[in-house]
Amino acid sequence: MALLDIVQSVALKVGVTIPTAAFSSTDQNIQQIIGFANEAGQELAHRYTWQALTYEANFTTVATESQGSITTLAGPDFVAILNETMWDRSTKRPIFGPKVPAEWQQLKAQFVNGPWFQYRIRGNQVLFIPVPSVGDQIFFEWISNYWASTAAAPTVGVQKAFLTDTDTTLLSERCIALDTVWRYKQTKRLAYDEDFDKAEAAIADLISRDASKPTLNLAGPQGNIQPGVWVPAGSWMGN
Repeated sequence: MALLDIVQSVALKVGVTIPTAAFSSTDQNIQQIIGFANEAGQELAHRYTWQALTYEANFTTVATESQGSITTLAGPDFVAILNETMWDRSTKRPIFGPKVPAEWQQLKAQFVNGPWFQYRIRGNQVLFIPVPSVGDQIFFEWISNYWASTAAAPTVGVQKAFLTDTDTTLLSERCIALDTVWRYKQTKRLAYDEDFDKAEAAIADLISRDASKPTLNLAGPQGNIQPGVWVPAGSWMGN
């Protein structure tokens, strides 16, 4: 569903003339609907760690405290690193963090030199302690705020707003449309409580079903891989 489809759906529900084009329309109501659709998409993108907005990045360590700008290592649409996803694949060890400012200053004051890397983001720079050697391969997952896409784009997640009638979204068109309805009605001082509740229920349902859901473990994820011999399941004995 493209932006024009969302605008037409919302227009039908709020009782305004259904447009044949959105961005070129001179109808103030249509322009407001476009604005509210963008507002709905932006807020929805920041509301949850959607799998559609989750990406993997990697970089090679350099022998300095700063490993570079996070927007260079990830992308200009960077929002946050998913906790406990940063790993050194060269040493097969986690990179511990992010460290809070007080912890970081304590580590710096105590001249901690290892044995394992720890990190924080400050001033958009990814900082490591201790300073790593050159060449380790670091991988992590991160969240993007690019929730909209042009129809002609070769890749997804290329922009953070609808810019043309044919633009689509990586998130739920239905949720954006429902969210747009109550925002429009609220501005017009119309009753919107029922529409708000309907939108919130749809978003909550979407969150509950997004991607796959793990079995919760109160002990948390295993952060240290113990040495040993791994034997695959099944028949492994020779004839």
